[in-house]
Amino acid sequence: MSTTGRAAAADDGELERLRAEVRDLRARARVRPLISQAQGILQERYTLPDADSAFALMQRASQRYNVKLRTLADVLVTAPRPDGQDTLWFPERVRGPEPALTFTQAHRSGSGSRGAVLKAVLRSTLLVTGTDMGNVQLPDRARGGLRIEQHTGLTADFVDFFAHVGEDGTSCAQAARDVSQVTVREVESDPVFTEPARRAILAAGSRACHSVPLTTESGLCVGMVSAHMDRPLNGLTTTQKKALDAIGGQAGRWLAWHDRTVVLDALEHLHALGCAGRGSRFRRS
Repeated sequence: MSTTGRAAAADDGELERLRAEVRDLRARARVRPLISQAQGILQERYTLPDADSAFALMQRASQRYNVKLRTLADVLVTAPRPDGQDTLWFPERVRGPEPALTFTQAHRSGSGSRGAVLKAVLRSTLLVTGTDMGNVQLPDRARGGLRIEQHTGLTADFVDFFAHVGEDGTSCAQAARDVSQVTVREVESDPVFTEPARRAILAAGSRACHSVPLTTESGLCVGMVSAHMDRPLNGLTTTQKKALDAIGGQAGRWLAWHDRTVVLDALEHLHALGCAGRGSRFRRS
């Protein structure tokens, strides 16, 4: 390789390093305010001496129930305040049985297997649609809109750009709003996208996409799975759409169960620890 070629390669490597650093900083910036807000709530609620003790409390509940800190903080800042000194945060909640999933057994590996279930949702959706690019999004309770929770086959820039989407400007936002499957046959010409979103999708190599809402029995959208194709799409068959409806319905019911059972168990465990150790210093594990 010539001196000029080596210099160009070095410049390209440095540029990619800087891009990765910016993506990482943006990812941290998206999560840090929420974690800080949750820490402040816990400090005040349990008269903790510092923010690190509040973080340690969340960490203990997160590890015991295998619930992400981001998820725990998201629910903590939006849930109603616990009543008085009762160590049960949600004393009147009804515990239902774990819904069955016919497309995976990942949920049987333990109560904290949400990540495994979402991976199975994505894998099953891509199998039905015949592609290897896609992502799963969940509602962002604190900010509204959707955030990416699982993804495969997509570029780092795509994941960074669509880490959080609002209520319009994308096909997944439309599918969530209408609670129905949405097919984009050609990304390049479909009016559902804003121009920045369109450019980001095309840059990732996606030319068509299909979004499927994950729904509860009552028809509430509690997530979204989207498949991306590397060529324009004529459309999906009735059989494919029925299979995707089944995946979306089962996954949505399971997610709703997980939120009102496992995630709330984690919050109640956190609350019990906070009440028992009120005013004490907690250490990170």
